[in-house]
Amino acid sequence: MGGEVRSSVVALAAAVILTVATVAAAAPDFAGLQIQPYEPPKAAPAFSLPGLDGTPQTLESLRGKVVMLFFWATW
Repeated sequence: MGGEVRSSVVALAAAVILTVATVAAAAPDFAGLQIQPYEPPKAAPAFSLPGLDGTPQTLESLRGKVVMLFFWATW
């Protein structure tokens, strides 16, 4: 029975090594990717949109608040 356990451990170790080697070989070459450097965010231009009650809402009136714009359309 000791031989079976040893064989199982060796097979498991081989499978782990093979898996790690395969994953490492399949990983993308990040140095070869043409990734643009991060640029600091730019301020949004001034604009206004109608609110739910029809009154214009300006971005300036929301300064200091979290603003999420969600443009959705159905065709």
